[in-house]
Amino acid sequence: MNTINNPDNSAINQWPAPAKLNLFLHITGRLDNGYHSLETVFQFLNYGDTLTIDVNTSGAVTLSPEIVGLAQQDNLIYRAAMLLKPYAATTAGATIELTKILPMGAGLGGGSSDAATTLVALNQLWQCQLSNDQLAQLGLSLGADVPIFIRGFAAFAQGIGEKLTPVFPPESWYLVIWPGVGVCTKEIFSAPELTRDTDPISISQINYSLLTNDCEKVTKKRYPEVAKALEWLIQYAPAKMTGTGSCVFGEFSSQQAATVALEKLPKSMLGFVAKGLNKSPLASKLCQSTLSV
Repeated sequence: MNTINNPDNSAINQWPAPAKLNLFLHITGRLDNGYHSLETVFQFLNYGDTLTIDVNTSGAVTLSPEIVGLAQQDNLIYRAAMLLKPYAATTAGATIELTKILPMGAGLGGGSSDAATTLVALNQLWQCQLSNDQLAQLGLSLGADVPIFIRGFAAFAQGIGEKLTPVFPPESWYLVIWPGVGVCTKEIFSAPELTRDTDPISISQINYSLLTNDCEKVTKKRYPEVAKALEWLIQYAPAKMTGTGSCVFGEFSSQQAATVALEKLPKSMLGFVAKGLNKSPLASKLCQSTLSV
């Protein structure tokens, strides 16, 4: 079975950095600063990266393992820790180990989720006492998706993704497929043929089975592996692309049905089965950690 296994993050010093899905994605305009205005619904998965964090008073932040081609000072996890350091009540230090399973350029929010988990965990461990609003503001400087992971609830997002309204989509089972390629978000949003004038909708108009991803057509054209994954998955369930790709997901009525489809996955693709969650595993971990103090 071509499965990406989910690591155990049950230890007290292990913090989940969950994946997200965009249940649809509309591009409603282009802003003067080059960003795009959008509408989407984010939902979390019970699946993702894990950060093992041990704090100390050395004043140093160390991150492992090294990512080839990425300097530590450019890593979103390290940058998040440095943003928070001035607010710490003590001489803040930490050793952070990343267990990475979410592919890069997959549309699952891996880097943003890692950064958000760093901010949320260290805010507690370093006794910074910043509010979620303050953490979200810090996180926004790292990426438009970081605040959704800090807030920790499924949300209808507007603006560049920072205006969040809680929603409660069905907590379905999903088969998520990674076709073996990473997609460059900048490339997709720069494409001349990208639809940028989809009419805005209200929360009352959301119909998950009918709404689509405006980036899907462009991404399939430029990344045939994504088109192939969608073509295969749609045989078994309604299928869409998440974010700007490259992962695609199908909604199933049960874990068993999704697992049966996963067992038939072509060898050229990897996949996993996960449950949609309207409360983030990170938010749940924070509650447990707070109660245990």
